[in-house]
Amino acid sequence: MEEKIVKSIIGGIAKDHRGQIRFVNDFDMTPVKRFYIIKNTDTELIRGWRAHRMEQRWFYVLSGTFALDLVRIDDWENASPDLPVEKRILKTEEQRVIHVPVGYGTAFQAMEPESELLVFADYGIENAKNDDYTWPIDYFVNKK
Repeated sequence: MEEKIVKSIIGGIAKDHRGQIRFVNDFDMTPVKRFYIIKNTDTELIRGWRAHRMEQRWFYVLSGTFALDLVRIDDWENASPDLPVEKRILKTEEQRVIHVPVGYGTAFQAMEPESELLVFADYGIENAKNDDYTWPIDYFVNKK
């Protein structure tokens, strides 16, 4: 059985007189079925908590910086509010994709105006209504 841990896939940037190319060559996009881009209205808004039992996600910052909070759900019908919450800061200049496997809840906050987050998912949109678990933003309280 595959271990369900959040992983970073490191990329890079190539620059010359023509400009630059950002890349994450080790990101195997074979399972990806769709993508979308998140741009919060401001830096106060926190988007979350949302989790998936079937769908995994990959996150890549197109511009700016995001705070990503992660929690591994223990009980889908009655998740414990004191589960450990891990915070990661994702920055454009880091050139990395964060892989969040099934079973995690996420919450995002833009740390800079105009920040944009590219999200890849391995199920089509038709599956969303069958795999969407949400909690109030203040539900999980045990931040590291």
